[in-house]
Amino acid sequence: MENRNPFDHSYFVGYVNEVSAKYVKVHFPSSTLLKSFFYKGENLHGGLVGNFVVIEGEQFGFLGKILELSLPEKERLELSEKSFRNKDFHPTGKIEILLSFDLFEPTEVEKGLNSLPVIGAKVFVCSSQFIKGYFKNFGVKKELINKSPVFELGRLTFDRSAKVEISQQALFGRHCAIVGTTGGGKSFTVSRLIEGVIANKGKVILIDATGEYFTHDSKSYSDESAILSENSFFHYSNLTVQDIFVLLRPSGQVQAPKLLEAIKSLKILRLLEEKKDADDTITKTSETYSIKITDETTEDIVVRNNTILKKEQVMRPLNRIYNKYINEIENIESDFDIKCLARQIIQECVWDIDKKDSKKWGGRNENHLNNCISLILRVNNFVANPLFRSIFGFDKEKSNDDEMTSRINTFLKDEKSLLRLGFEKVGFDFQAREIVANAIGKFLLEKARNGEFKNSPLILFIDEAHQYLNKSVKDEYFELTNLSSFDSIAKECRKHGLFLGISTQMPRDIPVGTLSQIGTFIVHRLINHFDKESISNASSSANRNTLDFLPILGAGEAILMGVDFPMPVMLKINKPEIEPDSATPQFNCEEE
Repeated sequence: MENRNPFDHSYFVGYVNEVSAKYVKVHFPSSTLLKSFFYKGENLHGGLVGNFVVIEGEQFGFLGKILELSLPEKERLELSEKSFRNKDFHPTGKIEILLSFDLFEPTEVEKGLNSLPVIGAKVFVCSSQFIKGYFKNFGVKKELINKSPVFELGRLTFDRSAKVEISQQALFGRHCAIVGTTGGGKSFTVSRLIEGVIANKGKVILIDATGEYFTHDSKSYSDESAILSENSFFHYSNLTVQDIFVLLRPSGQVQAPKLLEAIKSLKILRLLEEKKDADDTITKTSETYSIKITDETTEDIVVRNNTILKKEQVMRPLNRIYNKYINEIENIESDFDIKCLARQIIQECVWDIDKKDSKKWGGRNENHLNNCISLILRVNNFVANPLFRSIFGFDKEKSNDDEMTSRINTFLKDEKSLLRLGFEKVGFDFQAREIVANAIGKFLLEKARNGEFKNSPLILFIDEAHQYLNKSVKDEYFELTNLSSFDSIAKECRKHGLFLGISTQMPRDIPVGTLSQIGTFIVHRLINHFDKESISNASSSANRNTLDFLPILGAGEAILMGVDFPMPVMLKINKPEIEPDSATPQFNCEEE
């Protein structure tokens, strides 16, 4: 790497005349030193706010950024058009110290400040050749510098000749968030990041909320997109029982216990069918399962219309099967026939004990049945809804190749680099969109915990992340339930090789716990005070001086900062080769 002497006298602009813990002030002996000039084929902008400078110290050099420029009071009063052309002025400036570096090993970044410049230290314009060598080393251990994959993310905002090449490890090693208002360039940045990861032979799964990234579908690196309710489905048996509760929202006193018992009964029914040939204590005749209680005694579980009959039936055989296979029955998966759920809830509406025989359930409990009518209607409406039928595959087998978890498993084994999970056909009723995304997060979380990404890391991009994160379900009857799988991924999965890349226009809607785990922020234009504060609170590098630039950033411009970046970097993101379909429709006037 070419790394010119940063303290070449030709780059000199001034002297440090004041030092504080947060910044230094510099005196420029002549205003001519701040003008643009060409040196060794490079156009250097001497004194623009936002430009980088280097300061010479005794043992360490310092990289800083110009925050303010001003003239002394006396010279301001003398300023006129004629004097500006003919007279020399002596400006002063305020410089933020970003990092320090060893004078003898200038390419090695020192995170934090080992010391501060002294009064009288010389200040020099920082050449792009010197500064761009730092970026690719950010966040990379010294012994891995030449092994860590990098890609060009963009160019410096104040010097478009300076490439910003960033290590993939630094960007995603502690998760990454791309934030900014609508039209700021988030979608282009996500597409650029995906292209960079793919160029380095990485694996990416993209949860596409609106379908704008379909432009990647035709590329050779992309697997066929799994679009929910169109060419793919997420089988309901991959939902947890808690997810089923969130979808159906039973009230707490009567409906929730009956729903739980109905699910348990249907799980037992499915297990009976699976075990009848392998377990010699189970015998099936017509619609009855005979359960061996002792060598001489059997008792029956009666089935009517694919549901277990409870009214005035003996409890013991059902309890015997439950206790024998409790681990399979009480697993978190919803492994039962959901089309029978409403009928089974009706079967559960019986008295707990028969008054004449304590070994049996009692007769029909009309009060419980009346209380469950609204739940039964919700179940029937949910199962009969064509959209939910196509999303959750009520009429399909879990082993179908189009099932989403099967598609993910296949993708992880093949050579393709990108799998887009399209949610553009999924509505917002019953919060199905959030629940499916949360379930996919749980699925990947379990694979990460099992070590499947340890040697081949996976990056999970979530577009429009505010639609899925920090979500909870609650109504006047149903207790609050949080959808927290992505929060768990952010907290746990860095060491497991599963990394998040979340994109949102409303960072204030992302859980604080998730934001605090994000190591890298690419922040486009932000205007809202609460959005700026949420980024400031989550990133140690997000100092006030840098955040002041956020409202004036142009389209595609961003501030890159994070725990692995010793300083914030303002850059213009490179335009991706594959542009997402995110353009704003234009109003047109018709010609007469």
